[in-house]
Amino acid sequence: MNVSEALIREIVTKVLEESAGKGSKPEFEKHIDPSGIIGIKTSTVKCEPFQQDGVKLKDVVTLEAPRMGCGIMELDHTSFEWTLTYDEYDLVLDGTLEIEIDGRVVSGGPGDIIYIPKGSHIHFQTPNRTRYAYFVYPADW
Repeated sequence: MNVSEALIREIVTKVLEESAGKGSKPEFEKHIDPSGIIGIKTSTVKCEPFQQDGVKLKDVVTLEAPRMGCGIMELDHTSFEWTLTYDEYDLVLDGTLEIEIDGRVVSGGPGDIIYIPKGSHIHFQTPNRTRYAYFVYPADW
């Protein structure tokens, strides 16, 4: 019996979708097409507390997209220190995101994209409540 790649992909997709919703209401709206395309309604993503007051996040894609990951992060009038072990793009959805590195600040508002190279030691900071999407490669956190 020959098992096609398409059949394997379809089975894995169904298992992932079923296990994500098992025993509880899905955390956010996410659809995984058998082709591998993933659709996420970011307005349904509810971030969870992360490491310090004023910082929340939710990873929304980890192993479904090979080697890539993404999520939503919320910062509320705070600064958050981090060293990246991956390349990252941040798409600002609401507020103002500031990336401080070596005493300099790169700032972005709604619709702006900020790229941060792997190995950067930075401070994510916000003068207000900010929500942004992050996209990382490779997703090895």
